[in-house]
Amino acid sequence: MVSYLQAQNLTRSVGDKTLFRNLSFSIGEGQKVGLIAKNGTGKSTLLNILGGKDQADEGQVIFRNDLRVGYLEQTPDYPLDLTVIEACFWHGNETTNLIREYETCMASSSQEGLQDILDRMEQQKAWDYENRAKTILSQLFISEFDKPLSQLSGGQLKRVALANTLIMEPDLLILDEPTNHLDLQMIEWLENYLSRSNVTLLMVTHDRYFLDRVCSVILELDEESIYTYHGNYAYYLEKRAQRLEVARAEVARATNLYRTELDWMRRMPQARGHKARYREEAFYELEKQAHRRLEEQQVKLEMKSAYIGSKIFEAEYVSKAYGDHILLKNFYYNFSRYEKLGIVGNNGTGKSTFVKMLLGLVKPDSGRFVVGETVRFGYYSQEGMQFDEQMKVIDAVRRTAEYVDLGGGQKLSAMQFLQHFMFSPQQQQNYIYKLSGGEKRRLYLCTVLMQSPNFLVLDEPTNDLDITSLQILEQYLQDFRGCVIIISHDRYFMDKVVDHLFVFKGDGEVKDFPGNYTQYRSLTPDPSPRRGESSQKTQNSQKTQNNQNIPNTPSTQRERKRKLSFREKQEFEALGKEIDELEQEKSDIEAALSSGTISTQEIIDLSKRLPVVNDLLDEKSMRWLELSEIEG
Repeated sequence: MVSYLQAQNLTRSVGDKTLFRNLSFSIGEGQKVGLIAKNGTGKSTLLNILGGKDQADEGQVIFRNDLRVGYLEQTPDYPLDLTVIEACFWHGNETTNLIREYETCMASSSQEGLQDILDRMEQQKAWDYENRAKTILSQLFISEFDKPLSQLSGGQLKRVALANTLIMEPDLLILDEPTNHLDLQMIEWLENYLSRSNVTLLMVTHDRYFLDRVCSVILELDEESIYTYHGNYAYYLEKRAQRLEVARAEVARATNLYRTELDWMRRMPQARGHKARYREEAFYELEKQAHRRLEEQQVKLEMKSAYIGSKIFEAEYVSKAYGDHILLKNFYYNFSRYEKLGIVGNNGTGKSTFVKMLLGLVKPDSGRFVVGETVRFGYYSQEGMQFDEQMKVIDAVRRTAEYVDLGGGQKLSAMQFLQHFMFSPQQQQNYIYKLSGGEKRRLYLCTVLMQSPNFLVLDEPTNDLDITSLQILEQYLQDFRGCVIIISHDRYFMDKVVDHLFVFKGDGEVKDFPGNYTQYRSLTPDPSPRRGESSQKTQNSQKTQNNQNIPNTPSTQRERKRKLSFREKQEFEALGKEIDELEQEKSDIEAALSSGTISTQEIIDLSKRLPVVNDLLDEKSMRWLELSEIEG
């Protein structure tokens, strides 16, 4: 395998914190590599070093000669007065620099070196660069090429930056959180594109389905070191559990030896002369090993939420539009106690506006939301994170609450609560400006949860969170004794937490789907067209219906529906119980596999059982949906 990139002994510190030390790894031609690490451990810093945006304190990065590298940063930066097509020429790459060189040469009187430039432009296919740019932008549903960047949403700007990276047809593609701010349709497009492409890939993402389906190698940055796993995300989970099991055994063995050596050090100070110096040095190495921390915080945090009555909220024929852009049209829904609802849909279809109307932050054009008297909202929004950067972490949290009520007379102090969300006592004394983007998001989440709400409204809570943080949040929400509404593009997260979906389809249409996202997509394999765009398939279907004069009205469909037979009713009820049991078994297996506390044989057995459970769930869920359509 041809080596595309070699990182040799990279060391990087920020202030007094060492992010990584003597880091070495390589990426070969055709490999698709996912990089996993906790927030604040240096993922983005490492990618910036590899992408040429930053430098290591020590070590070097070696690329194969003439390698084209495309780098998508986590937060793309463009002058907002540029148009979409101009942005594709803004960040210098080999092709755009060559085009500028050609334009400069043509503008000069001598046109010296023109033939050499023409040969290189032919070799690099620079003549059709703009056409390639427009083609990829169109695939990413960006069609207004002359639109100023200042008028684009965050998701649209991310798509322009992604197009800019793909246009240059890199040999090595480096992506930092490529799915952030993309809607589900775009995430699935990118997932399919990268899966089919021959491009070599290094990527940081918290999207676990994306990792599992795209990557063939996982790099884990942990305790200033790098670990390599030759497999997808599911393989990584299995092998990581085995690695931690071995590491725990080594720490336990070192701890026992350390006690013996410590006793020797205390009892025989006179023996520590020249002949015993080697043993004294070995003692200090052993001490380091024995005190090594394996921070696997699989925390089950059960908190008391405020009492919530039977009346939650009722959306009474709500409509909302901005000009010709219709978000809701006569929408009615009565929300029940303990519902866990996921909201999905393309960007711009009204998901965030819907929850803002529920919270009273935006007024509907007509209709109203009637909220129960006992409802106590906790709202996590995309733009709501506001901290005094000069405050310490612990002080920012204490401004929200000194203690968190766990129920039953138990309380957690603000410091203890932060430790549940992976803020060590040392980190709690840090100033907020020193935190990474993901750590700030995690801190914001803590301030929302510790107010003991009984109705959580979370708008894109997964952006910038690492996988460990997501696992803690998933467990918290699964155990939460209250109502939950989640807007998220993280399919894995949604599948684990919600029990039904609102699918915002555009033009005011909202579909209530009784299942999780994977079940929904299995029944709708072709993504629905975006607002203002129609698929040929849909048009042809409509023409066929019109030509054949087939009535297709809701009333006709209702007349044709039959009732469930006695046996089908029994089957329907039994399926509900079986699905609940299988969901619980799946959750227990996934928790066990990620706990790092089970034996190798148990890992093998559970890994074999998990796909069987998933297949049974799919089979029974599909049958349940069939029967529910008749029942409804």
